[in-house]
Amino acid sequence: MSQLQLPKWQTRLMPGLLVIALLCMNSTAYAQTRPDFSEIEAIHSLSDRDNTAALKQLQEYKDKLGKDANYALRAEVLKTLIGILYDAGKIKEADAANAELLQLARAQKDNDMINMALIGEAFQMLDQGKFAMALVKLNDIQQSLRDSKNAEVQMRLNIAFGMVQLAIGNFDKSLPYFLEALKLADQIPRRSAQAKLYRMESIARLYLNMHNAEKALETTNEALAMLPGIDSPKITSSLQMTRGLALIDLGRHDEALEAYKTVLQIATDAGMPAVAATALGNIADYYLHVRKFTEAERAARFSLEKAQAVNDPFAIAIAKANIGFALAGQKKFAQGIGYINEAKKFFMETGSKSDVENLLSEIGNMYEAADMYKEALATVREQQKLSDELFRSDRARAVATLQEQFNAQQRQKQIELLARENQLKDADIKNRQLQQLVLMLAAVIMVMAGMVVFFLYRRVRKTNEKLREVNEQLEFHAVRDPLTGLYNRRSFVDMMKGRAILPEGERREDALDNPDCLILMDIDHFKNINDSFGHATGDAVLIEVARRLRSTVRDSDMVLRWGGEEFLIYSPRSNPAQLKGLVERILRSIGEEDIQADGASVPVTLTAGFISLPFSGLPEAICSWEKALQIADMALYLGKLNGRNRAYGVSRLLIAYEEALPVLDHDLSAAIKAGMVELIEVHGPVKLPEGNPAASATVSDEELASAIK
Repeated sequence: MSQLQLPKWQTRLMPGLLVIALLCMNSTAYAQTRPDFSEIEAIHSLSDRDNTAALKQLQEYKDKLGKDANYALRAEVLKTLIGILYDAGKIKEADAANAELLQLARAQKDNDMINMALIGEAFQMLDQGKFAMALVKLNDIQQSLRDSKNAEVQMRLNIAFGMVQLAIGNFDKSLPYFLEALKLADQIPRRSAQAKLYRMESIARLYLNMHNAEKALETTNEALAMLPGIDSPKITSSLQMTRGLALIDLGRHDEALEAYKTVLQIATDAGMPAVAATALGNIADYYLHVRKFTEAERAARFSLEKAQAVNDPFAIAIAKANIGFALAGQKKFAQGIGYINEAKKFFMETGSKSDVENLLSEIGNMYEAADMYKEALATVREQQKLSDELFRSDRARAVATLQEQFNAQQRQKQIELLARENQLKDADIKNRQLQQLVLMLAAVIMVMAGMVVFFLYRRVRKTNEKLREVNEQLEFHAVRDPLTGLYNRRSFVDMMKGRAILPEGERREDALDNPDCLILMDIDHFKNINDSFGHATGDAVLIEVARRLRSTVRDSDMVLRWGGEEFLIYSPRSNPAQLKGLVERILRSIGEEDIQADGASVPVTLTAGFISLPFSGLPEAICSWEKALQIADMALYLGKLNGRNRAYGVSRLLIAYEEALPVLDHDLSAAIKAGMVELIEVHGPVKLPEGNPAASATVSDEELASAIK
């Protein structure tokens, strides 16, 4: 079982691929005043050739440096140390160094360095199989870095996103992140060539996971051609590892073995046990491919020792799986299955479903090769079930197509295995029983077809249920204001469009004695509330006003947020005699008691304008609801001009509409002054001012009468 056939194993090689390439680069945050990094750079260059010696020198340098040294120098030491520790297989020590870097950066309030260390924590989650947690953390980091111009930290963030998407099987989402990281590599101030090679290697591994071995080999060879002049065993070993995997997929096993041996030699010489464990695992996988099971077991056990030494749980699981397959190949099935089940249990516990699926595929092949068709059939069925679960996940169309092709192949393989099993059972049946065999096979196929139809039906039904729930949510949000939960302007406009469909005569007959009513309201001095108490308090005021309005009107009345601090009540079939009382109740429900929000007592009042629909018995073809609402809006602003905390209603025309409407269209005050309309005035609750900046101003009745005149 190859360590890089699965998405996780790319994160498993993070020491060589990511940490050294990223943590050991100079940060540009302090480039102008940075101290002399020459000694650290020399140690860094040494780590490319001899990781063990570099680790010893860097630890001695760190101890000599002390805690009072320059911040930039200490941060650079810790960044370099993290990568070298990972390559040495000292995972706990590397995580501790990352925590120290985070603490140091927070003390200096260095946002770029803080997020550099937080990305390191996300990689730790990824290495532990906590993909969802890693993605949540990276999203938070992305928000924190939205204004950062640091190419290094942006590159590392893109790499981390790409690795998470790769680990959960979203290959199409992973590729753009890797390509963006490759682009950013050109902007890195130091070791730009090495960074580009690491990015090309990551892209090649992605192609491997997408089953495009030709493209992976092409990308790897292109990167290897850039190696002359770059003395880095880490980069060389990583590229050779990927090249070997591509060669395996292309069936060029002997060339792949040579590549793996090259990696093993490089890792051993450079003191990189984690890389050595991976190389040994891939060598074991090679021997499994060529059915040299004794050699495969030996290599897998060496890989297990290396993986346990560096405490790498994923490498341990792969090594155990390879040991199990090697033992099974030697007919030691009981021992082999024990190792394989341990690996399978680990993948299940970490949620690595794609790893489990690949493992089940190899288990099925193992049973088939051993003529254990019952076990092979059960394994293929388990794999098919898991494949169906993965198929329902949010993958790209192209990958989904490949997955469906894979599932189809597995279903065909299942039928073939069942046919073989039946043939083995019936091998001793004479020719006269052939018809019975044919009938039995036909029955089995019909049952299987029925099961497929049943499961497809269940899946479609569940999908339809989810779709219905989503549609209900969309429908709710389409007609509701997200803050207050009231209806929004669009819902009202749609309703009035439906009303317009009714014949004019039917609408007039329906509203002859009980016309509809439109009440347009605006919160007084709402800007002062926001400025004095804050926007959070302003939102709380809007929510409470909405609640009070709903509790004041009838269930059949429609309360909606018209926009900003404006509200609208549509009261169908209202009693004209009770309209003034309704408006008075609305003003009192808002203005009598202060609104308590965030520990503050906020006095709130409304100013409103209201009108009946149809207005003054006019056909709606003459005075539509839009025009009526425009008149109510002018009445509202008349209330604003006359002291607020009140409502004005235009009840009826006092002259012929042909004379009145042209004036009403643009100037309600002029229409009132000319005696064209009858105006209803409703005062809100009177409260003594308490010096609150949000308190509304009031005027006397005499002042109002003077203003109207």
